[in-house]
This record gives sequence, C-alpha cells and structure tokens, in this order.
Amino acid sequence: MLAHIAPRERIYFSEMDEIIEKIRAIEAEQARRKEQDRLAKYNTGEKVHQKQLAFHKCEKRNRWVFGGNRSGKTECGAVEAVWLATGTHPYRKNRPNVFGWVVSLSMQVQRDVAQKKVLHYLRPDRIADIVMLSGRKDSPEHGIVDQIVVKNAFGGTSVIGFKSCDQGREKFQGSSLDFVWFDEEPPREIYEECRMRLLDREGEMFGTMTPLKGLTFLYEEIYLNRGRDPEVWYEFMEWADNPFLSEKEISHLAATMDETTLQARRYGRFCTREGLVYPEFDESVHVIPPFPIPPSWQDMISIDPGLKNPLSAHWYCVDYDGNVYVVAEHYLAGEGVDYHAEVIHAISERLGWKRDGKGRLEALIDSAAGQRTLAAKCSVTELFYERGILANPNVDKDVFAGIQRVKSYLNTKNGLPCLYIFNCCTNMIREFKGYFWGSGESPVKRDDHAMDELRYYLMSRPHPPKETEMSDVRRDKERRMRLKTRR
Repeated sequence: MLAHIAPRERIYFSEMDEIIEKIRAIEAEQARRKEQDRLAKYNTGEKVHQKQLAFHKCEKRNRWVFGGNRSGKTECGAVEAVWLATGTHPYRKNRPNVFGWVVSLSMQVQRDVAQKKVLHYLRPDRIADIVMLSGRKDSPEHGIVDQIVVKNAFGGTSVIGFKSCDQGREKFQGSSLDFVWFDEEPPREIYEECRMRLLDREGEMFGTMTPLKGLTFLYEEIYLNRGRDPEVWYEFMEWADNPFLSEKEISHLAATMDETTLQARRYGRFCTREGLVYPEFDESVHVIPPFPIPPSWQDMISIDPGLKNPLSAHWYCVDYDGNVYVVAEHYLAGEGVDYHAEVIHAISERLGWKRDGKGRLEALIDSAAGQRTLAAKCSVTELFYERGILANPNVDKDVFAGIQRVKSYLNTKNGLPCLYIFNCCTNMIREFKGYFWGSGESPVKRDDHAMDELRYYLMSRPHPPKETEMSDVRRDKERRMRLKTRR
C-alpha cells in the first residue's frame, strides 16, 4: 500500500507512527508511576481516616498520636515524614533541603515498621540515593537503612535519617534537624536530646505510639502538658477510627482483652492496672469553648481550700435542662485567704456573678474549712465570711457516692453528657485526665483538689434528669452533638 503513497507522505506517516509510539510509552510510564505513587492515593477515595487528616492539618510543633494497635497511627507518621522531606506537604509551609530523623526503639523494629512504611510511600523516582547500615541499596526493605537522600520539590535534596533508641543518647548528638518522628515512645533522655536538635532550625517533633508502659514522662509532658506548652497537641486514635478495619474483627479482638489492656491497645489511652476513676471523660465531648452564660443559669461557686496545696475554686452554671457548665476557675497554691478572696471577687465581677443583698458571694467549701485549730482564732470558713464570701461547709463528702454522681453527669443513658467544662478551666481538665484509683477502694490522693470540689457541688444537685419532653434548647443541643460525632 505504501508503494502508492508519495515519498513525502511516507515520511509523514512514519513520523506519526513514531510520535504515537512515544505517546504510548509516556502514557505507560505515567500509569506505572501512578501505580507506584501510593502517597497520591493516601486518604483519597470513599474511605477517609479523619483523625489522620486532623494530625496532618494541625500546625503545632509538638504533635502526638496516642493510638491503639492497627489504628493507623504509624501510617500518618510515615506520610508526614515523606511530605516534609519531599517539600510537598499539602497543609504546612514547605522547606528546601530538609533534614529529619525517624526514631524507632531498635534497628529490627525500624526495618519492620517505620522504614517499611517510609519506603512504601516514597516513590522510587524521588529517591536520589540510599545509604545502608546493612544489606543492599537496591533492596533496602530487606536491610537496615542509615539515610535516604530524597529529591526535594524546591530542586535540592533532603535527607531522612534513621535512628534507634538502643544506640544510646550519644548517637543523637550534634545534628541540626527540621523534624523528628518518634515511632513509639522513646526514653526521656533521647526525647530531650532530640528537642535540642530542633532548636536552631525551629524544627518540629511528632510521635505515634501505643502507651503500653503506663504513666511515663510523656503522660506528664504531652497528655497532661504540665508545662502548658502552647505547641503541644495530641489525639487519641482507636480501632473504630480506622475505616479499613472490620467491625466484626474489632468486636472479636476486644472480647479477648481485659479492661486495662483494651484501654491501651484499642483506645491508645494511658493506664495503670488500677485504672482511671473517670474513663468516661472525653476531652473532645466534655470540654467546650466558652460562650456567654445567661445570668439565670448562675448557680454556685465551689471551693477546696489549700495553702501549701492549691486552692481550687470553680464557678458552676445550670441550664434549663439541668446540664451543668463549669465556666471559670481559680487554682493556686502558696497564698492566703486574703489573696484568694480578692481573686474570687475579681473573677465573679468579670462574670457578673450573682450576689446577695449585701453584695456577698455564696460558695460551697470542704467541711474541714469549718474547723478551728489551736493556732488560729478563726476557721477558714469564717475568714472567707469576713471577706464577703459565704462559704457553706455543709457538703456531702462521701467519696464513693460522689464519684458515682460525677459519672452519671459525664455519661447519661442517651450517650450525651450533662456536664460541660469551658476550655479555660485547664486544671480541672488536667485532674480529670490524671485521676486514678489507688490499690484499695479510693482514688490516689494526689492532684485531686478540683475533683473534690466538683463532687461537693454535684452532690448538692439531683441526679441528671431523666429523658422527658425536651426543650428546644436541649433538642438543638442533641442535634449539634450528633453532627459533631458524625464529623
């Protein structure tokens, strides 16, 4: 057929064939790369892991995921490291020439978990070089990687270095870093050494872990955030948050575990064998942003006095459906009644809190405050009275009954709480998270001052109301709670 086509046309058709073949080759290469680009498929499609996205979108510089096994925590740590190294993070300001570390508990764990995940999400054409500690660089997944040199979107290269805690603290000295990812909980000295490595480059730290070691330093440093570091953020991630786990498998595995193991391995929660007094407390549900409180909701101030220990005072409001709101707090140690009374009056003035006809405030207070000592002419209750605070010491101090009353307000039969705490009440929130049972039938007597005066107050109130005809406010509240849960 080509014999009847002019030479010029033959050249044209031949060139067209070559162009078509090149296009086909390009399309095949694009398809191959797309198949290998697992990062592009991460959290796209019908199933999306919302808590992984919350972690990636958070702008804090010290972020932690406390997750159960198979909850998806390691996945988001690996993706975060790859995004930062390649300069392609969709939610953060990207940098050129990034240097970061991935820290595992041991080299074997590094190879089997964190290293494997990083290589899974790092497209091969993005890898400029690999330095191995053992094994071959053309098959890095079977060896121990020292460093991966990665092509950065800004044109240069970044480095992802791998470290293991069993190398000792000395191996973590010297470098300046842009990020550190801890896969599982490190020893304290390595955590602190890594923080120093981030200082001059204003780098960030993130961790993904299952808290199986109990109440370690990270419980204090991150979960309780005793230092009140504004850059600290954490999220709990459990099996039900992972959309790729089946409900049948979740139910089967949960049935084989005791409560303490379940709290750690499913929910990622810090536990002791004695357990939390209030496992019902959920910061994402019970802690809310402040909003203007109607004056008719104002109810009572409750005080747990202290001198060497902190004095804890909170302001309690009740809406028309019987829901309790903790709207303000005063929490401080080492000051006398004069100082505390002055602050309580100042906070009450700011809130526009109700007073009696003589301008006095009403409060509940620990019954021990009504007792006089040999060294004092007046009781603490009388001292507050002289300063315009009518502190009533006739409170119910039955610890067990009080705890049951608090539990009933934390979780009602319809799954919605009757107790909400404004997020400015940071000490009460911290005490809720760290309130544990002792070896007997009572909680540990440590950091329980807000917990005590919360009990005094709730014991002065009835049990949460039973579900009857709902008001418009309650109905709107339930609608908003259901919407929040779905999100």
